[in-house]
Amino acid sequence: MRLSGVIASSGRGRLNDAGIGPVLERAFKKGKPDAVALILNSPGGSPAQSSLIAARIQRLAQENDTKVFAFVEDVAASGGYWLACAADEIWVDQSSVVGSIGVISSGFGLDELIAKHGVSRRVYTAGKSKSSLDPFKPENPEDLKRLEGYLSQLHEIFIDHVQTRRSGKLSGEADLFNGEIWIGQKAAELGLVDGVGHLVPKMKEHFGEKVQFMKYGQKKGLFQRFGAEIVHDAIAGIEERAEYARFGL
Repeated sequence: MRLSGVIASSGRGRLNDAGIGPVLERAFKKGKPDAVALILNSPGGSPAQSSLIAARIQRLAQENDTKVFAFVEDVAASGGYWLACAADEIWVDQSSVVGSIGVISSGFGLDELIAKHGVSRRVYTAGKSKSSLDPFKPENPEDLKRLEGYLSQLHEIFIDHVQTRRSGKLSGEADLFNGEIWIGQKAAELGLVDGVGHLVPKMKEHFGEKVQFMKYGQKKGLFQRFGAEIVHDAIAGIEERAEYARFGL
């Protein structure tokens, strides 16, 4: 089963629990497979959706007593690596990018721009924190401190997931949780993955030369099947390219 793309709660072509969940259910239950192999290619995205998908994979594996293998193509970083850790074993290409165990929040500050054009921001709230991190207002130290707290909490959840799923495999050689990325064999040396290996040879190694594969994936919508494009898709495509570009891809 292929898990490819940015992880987000909505948007066509995005990975999220609502969209991928039913397909995962079929992959684990139809025909009672000996194993489920996930082909991963994701630069990450939503922490919540990453957690939901990973939890579903782990639950289905336990309920069906099925081993899970993850095979990374270009990248399994940030939320993509979160998904990879849901597997019992993680295998990569020698050029695959993995890691980026951290949390990021980004945006724009437009307060000086609107002031330059004589535009004033008027916001009315009940609750002093209701308009925190408003991009049209100057940064507030209290808002930044609160945001840092949120990010730290999410980071700790991410770290705990990795340490639990990779228990006994992680190396103490480097700080693995500072948001850095690693390539192929180096990631294996640090215990982030189990080694360099590809889908078909590895599955033959485990299940014999006559191993059979059943492919699962999300069905394409009407517009996708006929190659139709809309403005939203164009913008989403630019955003996705920006996510991959963070890892030199």
